[in-house]
Amino acid sequence: MKEYNWYLKDIVNIPKNNYKVFSCFSCGGGSTMGYKLAGYEVIGNCEIDKKINEIYVKNHHPKYNYCMGIQEMNKLKEFPDELYNIDILDGSPPCSTFSLCGEREKNWGKNKKFREGQTSQVLDDLFFEFIDLADILKPKVIVAENVKGLIQGNAKGYVNLIIKKLNEIGYNTQLFLLNAARMGVPQRRERLFFIAIDKNINIPKIKLDFNERPIKYEEIKDSEYKPLNKNTLTYERWKKRIARDVKLSDTIKRTEKGKISCFNTQYLKDDRTPATIAAGGSPPLRYDVPGYASDKDIITIQTFPQDYDFMGMNVQYVCGMSVPPIMMKKIAEQIKIQLLDRMKRGDENEYTNNQN
Repeated sequence: MKEYNWYLKDIVNIPKNNYKVFSCFSCGGGSTMGYKLAGYEVIGNCEIDKKINEIYVKNHHPKYNYCMGIQEMNKLKEFPDELYNIDILDGSPPCSTFSLCGEREKNWGKNKKFREGQTSQVLDDLFFEFIDLADILKPKVIVAENVKGLIQGNAKGYVNLIIKKLNEIGYNTQLFLLNAARMGVPQRRERLFFIAIDKNINIPKIKLDFNERPIKYEEIKDSEYKPLNKNTLTYERWKKRIARDVKLSDTIKRTEKGKISCFNTQYLKDDRTPATIAAGGSPPLRYDVPGYASDKDIITIQTFPQDYDFMGMNVQYVCGMSVPPIMMKKIAEQIKIQLLDRMKRGDENEYTNNQN
């Protein structure tokens, strides 16, 4: 069986490495599943969205569940002893205000929410709330995932503030821009990862270099799809597609006058690796047949388990909001080998001397 085609029930057979993780902004548990696939124990999570949290609890059974905003969690007076000095504090602070789509700078500092019924928050403050929690719990390693847009344009100053804040609370930070397509994920998804290590732990910097063969859509595509209604504008546009069109917006730009739309509606082509699965907007369009990608396609492209219980929630939303589990698995494996195992062996001085 292919690595990206797996089941939650498989996790019980994975040898445990005795390292523990707490996940913030956990959403559907993409990163949680990645850590578990690498042998870690994810003992708890923090998630503000009640419905998403229900899905997380249903699939992952956390020992410590905090269904609240991280701001509220930071106000708690005490935590279980097991959370202090944990091996990894993980988090994917909401990042839509730093996406390269839309007028991102105009949204900075404003209250936002992802969907109806969710608490409104100033999203660009949440990374610093995450760092405040790290200052309380003092993990050995901090791992944070975010969008590529954080290191482009004016957002670079925000990154510098994050690194400065992490330094102030006692952590040295490295940044990695990684592409899931080079990590065994059938999806071209570039994400920025912050990996911060306690300054008191004197070991070499971690190296992350993934170069796996990209996986084309024809290797993973579902035989089923969601047919387009032939009486819709989308169907008429789809019929006008040509080989060089990568997105529906390419077709619209080429064949219509006026405002261009549908920038996020990608064509799934047999000879290409699928582009990023977005949480919102239309599902990807099949290029070979008149229809949208099936839920199974989206699950496989995002490397979610085939037996994941979405509890009736939109599959694209949950997947699009999450880290691809296989992507996080590859990172977690290297953190274990290059950082946590070395810490455990107490080889800090030896490795420091080798660096000199």
